Amino acid sequence: MDNFQRFAIYYAPAPDSTLARAGSQWLGWDADAARPCPHPELGLDLAQITAAPRKYGLHGTLKPPMRLACAQATFFDAVEILAQGMARVDMGRLVLRPLDGFLAIVPDVQSEALNDAAAQIVTALDPFRAPLSQAELHRRRAIGLSPRQDALLLRWGYPYVMEEFRFHITLTDRLAPKIMTDALRTAYAWFDPALAAPQSLDALCIFGEDAQGRFHLLRRVPLRG
Repeated sequence: MDNFQRFAIYYAPAPDSTLARAGSQWLGWDADAARPCPHPELGLDLAQITAAPRKYGLHGTLKPPMRLACAQATFFDAVEILAQGMARVDMGRLVLRPLDGFLAIVPDVQSEALNDAAAQIVTALDPFRAPLSQAELHRRRAIGLSPRQDALLLRWGYPYVMEEFRFHITLTDRLAPKIMTDALRTAYAWFDPALAAPQSLDALCIFGEDAQGRFHLLRRVPLRG
């Protein structure tokens, strides 16, 4: 694991689940197996419209990617300790929705329990985060942030945490309206079996970013609180 440059805590479905398999094929990257997946033939140019989210794998962000201010083993131990005291969070039914021009999987209703869990993860693991570089700050600010989002960026290294947190699993790049319509219709058919059952946050998944910018699922730490 010495070759990974950033680490993140993500939600990810169990690697052998229907959702994990469907999502990996849709994106073209299996983060658990650390290998590309052939896209299904669905009448969309999935290779093109999933280029940005592909490198991250199927995930929902809980603690955004960060450089570490400590040894990797220390961070992994901290995640294990955190997971021991956290209870499983029911997320209910996940649904497909456009989100700021992207197609995403989101909770039908985002619960306070999920908000609280995400805030706990951000807070507990922040001491292990290296400060943002000026280049990282510039990159984040270039997309346009509200004053509150900028304050969150400076405090926590990411603008979309705490009250700005919206759980989502990104499935595409930003799409034009016509392509979004086609992608949404196709995704409904492809993901319907995978989203039939309620989902839960039952583990903290440690992902690492390799030198090529691809994220790998390094460890899945069950919540045991």
